[in-house]
Amino acid sequence: MHFEDRPYIREIQLKRDDIESFDVYPFSTPSVKELDFLEFHPDVTFFVGENGTGKSTLIEAIAVALGFNPEGGTKQSTFTTSRTHSDLHQYLKLIKSFKRPKDGYFLRAESFYNLATFMDDTGYLKGYGGKSLHEQSHGESFMATLTNKLHGNGLYIMDEPEAALSPARQMAAVSAIHQLVEENSQFIIATHSPILLAYPRSKIYQFSESGIYEVKYEDTEHYVVTKDFLNRHEQMMRILMEE
Repeated sequence: MHFEDRPYIREIQLKRDDIESFDVYPFSTPSVKELDFLEFHPDVTFFVGENGTGKSTLIEAIAVALGFNPEGGTKQSTFTTSRTHSDLHQYLKLIKSFKRPKDGYFLRAESFYNLATFMDDTGYLKGYGGKSLHEQSHGESFMATLTNKLHGNGLYIMDEPEAALSPARQMAAVSAIHQLVEENSQFIIATHSPILLAYPRSKIYQFSESGIYEVKYEDTEHYVVTKDFLNRHEQMMRILMEE
């Protein structure tokens, strides 16, 4: 594997001069309001932050700008259940490398049920292990997607993939992601999972009320809070349960 093979997407830039007002959604979202550009890691880039800071809004816009269905799936997934995505993708400039991915997927926890229904309706289940996603648990269907649908040499966008996964399966997901990275793949992932965030070949961007900035794993709130809770769980529970 050579570094020049990736990243497939090097950077995004916000076309700020084209935006009429930063007082309306999605431009009023804290992270978007302060965004100029973001550079991506050739292997994995994580977005982390509290709900409402804009990480899912931005990752959705990146996926749509790349040609993916806003509800998830491949670029050939043409179903629509409702139009809820923003127009942010129209204001993003994508800086790509000369190398194009041979595979791609947008895995979105929020609308994965709709994707599973589309797959059942079309009968195209071979890429998911040949079994209806609705006949599997949420976690099983996510893992079936990771291990069967993604073939490597790909650009994969994921929004909170840990939503359906137990801690053990989150660790299995890390293994699957690493295998795909070894097969010349690049990931952009919005997550709350301290397990996924531990993947070392990555860059972590913290989304906050003051904007977006790069952080080390050990400095993320996810790591600090989880470690503190596990080390002092009895004391923490007493504090949390106090009236």
